[in-house]
Amino acid sequence: MSKIVIPAGYRMPLTNNELQRAIELIHSEFQHSLTVRLNLHRVSAPLFVDGKTGLNDDLNGVERPVTFDIPDVGTEGQVVHSLAKWKRLALKRYEFKPGTGLYTDMNAIRRDEEVDNLHSIYVDQWDWEKHIDAANRNVEYLQDTVRDIVGAICDTATALRNAFPVLTFIPDREVYFITTQELEDRFPDLTPNERETAICREHHTVFLMQIGKKLKSGKPHDGRAPDYDDWDLNGDILMWNPVLESRFELSSMGIRVDAASLDRQLTERGCDDRRKLPFHQMLLNGELPPSIGGGIGMSRLCMLLIGTCHIGEVQASLWDQATMDACEKAGITLL
Repeated sequence: MSKIVIPAGYRMPLTNNELQRAIELIHSEFQHSLTVRLNLHRVSAPLFVDGKTGLNDDLNGVERPVTFDIPDVGTEGQVVHSLAKWKRLALKRYEFKPGTGLYTDMNAIRRDEEVDNLHSIYVDQWDWEKHIDAANRNVEYLQDTVRDIVGAICDTATALRNAFPVLTFIPDREVYFITTQELEDRFPDLTPNERETAICREHHTVFLMQIGKKLKSGKPHDGRAPDYDDWDLNGDILMWNPVLESRFELSSMGIRVDAASLDRQLTERGCDDRRKLPFHQMLLNGELPPSIGGGIGMSRLCMLLIGTCHIGEVQASLWDQATMDACEKAGITLL
């Protein structure tokens, strides 16, 4: 079912050829700036994992992974939802030292995604993870890392505007930090998405913290798996999208669970059965390094910096017929 929104008078600001060159520039510029700022090194990552290991990202716990049998291996593979857990195990396997980390291109299929202007069943993002000292498991370190990522976005936007002067979007470097409870207290009569739009309208670059834990209303602001982010030390980077006139999520990230926060969150979410999985056993036994990490949407970043109204303009995926018809009528090219 189509949920597409096409702004009045919208026209993609670049030709199709210019668009591809702009996407290439964004990828190269942002990767370079991010790796320098966070001291990251590129690694290869899997497209699928063994479902029995517990390494796949469970997202909100209801999404079905794309699963297929592998007769010669004798197991079933699961196409990743993200690499949130795999990356932390990779820090240990690849012997990354504190203060250093990894990044990789992550490609996922989320078959149960509700597609719209921002969401596709195909997910592409820069997944990154950094080994930190245990002393850095605090809000100050989290916020400093957010500022580094926003700085990389702003540097990329500057390079893009220099190459394509017709593009005008300038992201705000100043980050406004707010918790989900503070946001609920401020806008108690709005839905979570409406609250995010309201705060981004006021403060164009926002880091919304503490996602996953229950609020005073009795519900979490949004779902977050209990076994990778510490719900007290995580958040989403949001920016104001002037084309869609709405909040725009670019990144989900956070300081990862230690044994104590994993124990607490598994119980709160009713996921105690995961304790027996190999990955969770390593976490509960303190065998994995403390870390911070997240994912930054590739197509999302291209959408925002170029000024497209639909994610299908910057990535190739599948769409329902109503969406394709609406885009064709509006002169929007879906890749």
